[in-house]
Amino acid sequence: MTKNKPVLILQLRPEDETSDNEYQAFLKYGELTESQTRRLRIEKNGIPENLSLDQYSAIIVGGSPFDISTPHEKKSAIQHKIENDFKHLLEQVIEQDFPFFGACSGNGLLGSYLNTPISSRYREAVGCVTLDITEEGKRDPLLMDFPEQIDVLLGHKEACDCVPQGATLLMTGNVCPVQMFRVGNNVYATQFHPEGDSEGFSVRIEVYKHYGYFEPAEAGQLTQAVSRVTTPYAQQILKRFVQRYSKAE
Repeated sequence: MTKNKPVLILQLRPEDETSDNEYQAFLKYGELTESQTRRLRIEKNGIPENLSLDQYSAIIVGGSPFDISTPHEKKSAIQHKIENDFKHLLEQVIEQDFPFFGACSGNGLLGSYLNTPISSRYREAVGCVTLDITEEGKRDPLLMDFPEQIDVLLGHKEACDCVPQGATLLMTGNVCPVQMFRVGNNVYATQFHPEGDSEGFSVRIEVYKHYGYFEPAEAGQLTQAVSRVTTPYAQQILKRFVQRYSKAE
């Protein structure tokens, strides 16, 4: 991969601890080195205006404490900028069917761009959940030959209310029905965190315990619960995405 274009990793987390941990997880489970990526933390200044998709092999977008369903007037200036920046970026991504993987916030941003209602109707507590792979999902290159159900780590206050128009549902759950979808052939989104592991979620539980994902008093119990969790198939999704799209043409 040394001669290939880098994978662009866009991060929205304001805290160094969670941002750095997330980035290292993307490297680990995507089997990437730092030199094979370009990391942009956009939580302060948004996406650069001169960003060109031609410079990259694929895009991965991580999570954030921002909520798309927050009332317009209560959003910060930087959140408004980030959402507007993503509208311009996703317009190009969808038009070109450019390799894109949005996890959690990336899922909400893509769903919102596709005019899908985003609300707290299908929120889920932090933890491990077993999801079902749909019939379409079983035929997708990122999920092919997986078991019919896999475990994932997640925790979100909002989600897509329905499958975006024109999208293909790949994974679903009992509590939150839209867990993974694909647009075109190369644009993916997951409500869960494919890069998630017990270490990373322990960091996030501590940092975000006052952000409304759960009651602060539950932090210790949640940390103990995720410490026993492994989600190898979820992490395999990230690995497959990188392998599929980071190869030289």
